[in-house]
Amino acid sequence: MSTTGLAGRAVVVTGAGSGIGRAAALRFAAEGAKVLVADLNEDGATAVVAEIEGAGGTAVAVVGDLSLPEVVDEVVATAVGTLGGIDVLVNNAGIMDRMSALGETDDAEWERVMRINVTAPFRLTRATLPHMLAAGRGSVVFTASEASLRGSAAGAAYTASKHAVAGLTRSMAVMYRDKGIRTNAIAPGGTATSIQVDVRPDAQGPAVLGAYMHNVGRLSAAEEQAAAIVFLASDAASNINGVLLPVDNGWAAV
Repeated sequence: MSTTGLAGRAVVVTGAGSGIGRAAALRFAAEGAKVLVADLNEDGATAVVAEIEGAGGTAVAVVGDLSLPEVVDEVVATAVGTLGGIDVLVNNAGIMDRMSALGETDDAEWERVMRINVTAPFRLTRATLPHMLAAGRGSVVFTASEASLRGSAAGAAYTASKHAVAGLTRSMAVMYRDKGIRTNAIAPGGTATSIQVDVRPDAQGPAVLGAYMHNVGRLSAAEEQAAAIVFLASDAASNINGVLLPVDNGWAAV
C-alpha cells in the first residue's frame, strides 16, 4: 500500500514538459495525483498531459512564461478551477547561465537568470499560498541545485539564483510551519536533461570551474530527482520541513 497520501491531490509542476519536471509529473500521476503541467514549450506540455491521460490519470496543461504575472495567474486559476485546488507546488522550472564569472556577467544574463529562477517561483508561490492557507495544509518543493551549496558548480548568476532559492525554501519553512505548510528543496547534481548551457569558452568562468568538475560523479537520471521531489511532497515526509536535499551521488560530501 502506498504511503505517499498523494492520491486525489492537486499538484502543480513547473518546467514539466521535459527533464526533471516531466519525470516528476509522471510520478505524481502514477501515485494518483491530479497534475497541472506548466511549461513554456507547448509541445512538451501537451505530450506529458497526453501521457498521463493515456495511463488513466488526470492532467491539464498551462503554457507560458512563468515570469509573467498573467501566466502565474492562469496557472493558479486553472489549478483551482480544474483540479480543485493546489495541494502541492513543485517549483522546478529554471535555466542555466553562461558559466560567467561575476566580472563577465552582463545585465541581460543576470536579469534573465534571476527573473526565471527566482522571481517566477517567488510569484507563483505567493499566488498559491492563500489557497494552501485556506486549506490548512500544503507542500512546496523547489528545485535548487548543487550550486545552492557551493560556489564552484556554475557561473555567478546561476549560483546567486540558486542560493536565493535555498533562502526562499528555508524562510518559507519557518514562516509557515505552524500553518500546515511544509517547504523543502532538492539540490540536484549533474543530471541528464535537455537544459541548455551556452558556455562562453573564452571567459574566465569556464576555465576556473573546469578544475572542480571532476568531483561531479555520475550523472543522475531525471527519474532519480523526481523520486526525491515526490517523497518530499508526500505524507511519507510529513515531519520534514526546511530541508535542502542533495541528490548528487555524494558530490556535496566531497
